[in-house]
Amino acid sequence: MWLEQLLLYRLASFARREYCLEEDIRPGCCRLLVLDVQNDTSMLLKYVSLLKMNSLSSSPFHLAVIGSGPAGFYTAYRVLKEHPNTLVDMYEALPIPFGLVRYGVAPDHPEVKNVQNRFEEVAKDSRFIFIGNVKYGEDLTLKDLKLQYDAIVFSYGAGQEKTLGIRNENEPIKNIFSARAFVGWYNGLPQYRDLEPDLICSDTAVVIGQGNVALDVSRILLTDIVELSKTDITEYALETLKNSQIRNVIIIGRRGPLQVSFTAKELREMMNLPNTKFYTDFELIKNELSTNVDIISKDRPLKRLMQILEKGMENTSGYKSWSLKFLRSPDEFIAHENDDPSRPKYVRAVRFHINRLEGPLENRIAVPTGEMEELETGLVLKSVGYKSIPLEGLSFDENKGIVPNHKGKILDNDNNEQPGLYVAGWLKRGPQGVIATTMYDAYETAEVIVSDIKQDKPMLSNDTFKYGSKVIIPILHQRGIRTVSYKDWKKIEEKENEAGRAKHKPREKFGRVEDAMQVLDT
Repeated sequence: MWLEQLLLYRLASFARREYCLEEDIRPGCCRLLVLDVQNDTSMLLKYVSLLKMNSLSSSPFHLAVIGSGPAGFYTAYRVLKEHPNTLVDMYEALPIPFGLVRYGVAPDHPEVKNVQNRFEEVAKDSRFIFIGNVKYGEDLTLKDLKLQYDAIVFSYGAGQEKTLGIRNENEPIKNIFSARAFVGWYNGLPQYRDLEPDLICSDTAVVIGQGNVALDVSRILLTDIVELSKTDITEYALETLKNSQIRNVIIIGRRGPLQVSFTAKELREMMNLPNTKFYTDFELIKNELSTNVDIISKDRPLKRLMQILEKGMENTSGYKSWSLKFLRSPDEFIAHENDDPSRPKYVRAVRFHINRLEGPLENRIAVPTGEMEELETGLVLKSVGYKSIPLEGLSFDENKGIVPNHKGKILDNDNNEQPGLYVAGWLKRGPQGVIATTMYDAYETAEVIVSDIKQDKPMLSNDTFKYGSKVIIPILHQRGIRTVSYKDWKKIEEKENEAGRAKHKPREKFGRVEDAMQVLDT
């Protein structure tokens, strides 16, 4: 035994020294990689016998989590709490964690970002490892993960926006963006760093959609620049907004006031914008209220919304304005006439169908009346929802935009449970709800995982020991992928905080991956 222990110590020391591996011991087990010291291009030759502190049955459960947003972190938190003998490795495409908490929450909502403190506690757990700058499906495959984990949770969210399917939507007309892209732009999401919206060409913006994101982007367009400068909005976005000529924002919905998707908090914030008037079809609202008194009185959130809208009639002064237009469905984007085909065309207007509502209140549908309306604008933001992207190895429901599942347990195309494969967050239920909704959703998935472990249900493979990131990280390095640890992220974060302090703001986010990675070279 002492000879085995000596061999383990010497080889593990060599591995850490030569390949910068971390200490290869975590609770419940010791494991060893035999490295091919003769040939660096074939670093991983094979595994040798596992030297365990306990029997195989007491060895830790290895869980991979794909995505480091709220769903991923809440799932990891709950599993670690309910099943202590678990090791969680979290993979993230960016070198920076936290997903929508960082890139989706509005910069003037710092209180919402406080959930990051809970995630920090998870990251400090010795049973947790963060591996950033790794793209699932490109750098890492399902086959790779299945070999080294007992189970995998997919929580990579909704990476695309829904489209309207209207005329000229796919034409190269400038200054038409998805709200997802606009939010990513001002929040520092690297893929939207170079969006460059033109906020000077017009004083009017049209936002299509009436959910919380629609109100977020509208509020950012109308908020005083001094207030925005105190937030963690990116400096390049702040400079663009500082010169903005947008004074009027029109928020369009295809149905009526009782069918809006935004919540009272966001609506109240819009109503409280300084120097900003509010317009809407107050007669329509009064009519809807008077004809649906019983239903509204039994729905507290809806009742609160209607009360705020009624009170909004008092907002009649200010040099800026925002409005809610109901019963409108977009039909066509219209560009400025341009005789020079080499010059870009900018949006001039949006043409809408005017609708009427049919059916019971709980299932109202918008039906075109045949009338049309054209709204002049120089900026269009499409806020009609997000959608998830199907990835290699997973079944996918294209209509619902989710991975088919039962309480987080992934199903195949024949509705059979897939052993060891789970899903959480928007990928599980669709892109809806707030962070608290995601928390409860993730807890449900975590409880199913823990229940499956305790019932000894089939996982990815029950007959071999799993090595997790201790094998995957060297494989990634061999493929030329530079992984980012949580310790690395903290270095990046400190640089952001330092830059923020110089500008009297919480942080100045890196808008480009290469800039963040450069921090690790200094």
